[in-house]
Amino acid sequence: MSVAGQNLKYLRKLRGWTQEEFAAKLGIKRSLLGAYEEERAEPRLEVLETVGDMFKLTLDELLRKELSDSKGGSYLSKRRAQKLVAASNEIQLVPVKAAAGYLAGYADPEFLDELNTFTLPMLAPGNYRAFEIVGDSMLPTPSGSVIVGQKVDDMEELRSNQTYIVVSRNEGIVYKRVMKNNKLKNKYTLVSDNTAYQPYNVNSEDVLEVWKAQMIISKANTQQRWDVNQLASLVSNLQDQVSTLKKKMN
Repeated sequence: MSVAGQNLKYLRKLRGWTQEEFAAKLGIKRSLLGAYEEERAEPRLEVLETVGDMFKLTLDELLRKELSDSKGGSYLSKRRAQKLVAASNEIQLVPVKAAAGYLAGYADPEFLDELNTFTLPMLAPGNYRAFEIVGDSMLPTPSGSVIVGQKVDDMEELRSNQTYIVVSRNEGIVYKRVMKNNKLKNKYTLVSDNTAYQPYNVNSEDVLEVWKAQMIISKANTQQRWDVNQLASLVSNLQDQVSTLKKKMN
């Protein structure tokens, strides 16, 4: 058999992707990718062509060259591997103008490759994406801020009252605090920091992606200034809002 299955596994791990994520990018089932990686089946030609386009590799390299072999390989192949490792730290930016297209293209490698990228050296290795937000629902975080989020692969990892970017079919891309709804387990309650906005529920089946907020990037001099009375009022309102939500959920 060829070494194509080993190479698929090696390339996936270089990018830091799960089997589910890599399979989605290739347009195949996760179980089929698993069969390829475990060498229980030979990858189809069209799958290898997609991988070749994605990683700038030839079919001959995928089929015959063991890419993970650090002892061999040409200078170009080693440079390519180094670039792939560096690419895993790149953060794709989803600006407001791309938000509508993101709902359809969030799993499309070609769409994602068109997004601008940047790096933040202070972040630990992981799967990150950045989203530009608009509106005043999360004040004091100003409109136009960029939220850098880390991918949440397991919804059980969600922590109540933490901030997340939630991508859903009906609500689009929103930046909110997420409250688990103990009474309605198939729903999540999204809460704004600006108490002028009421909390609302989203169905779990409508949620496409969730990214845990790690950093906020905003322009200088756009951060709203608060006096002590405003902060005290905000904290009081948030406490009342959280207490009301807990009573409803329990």
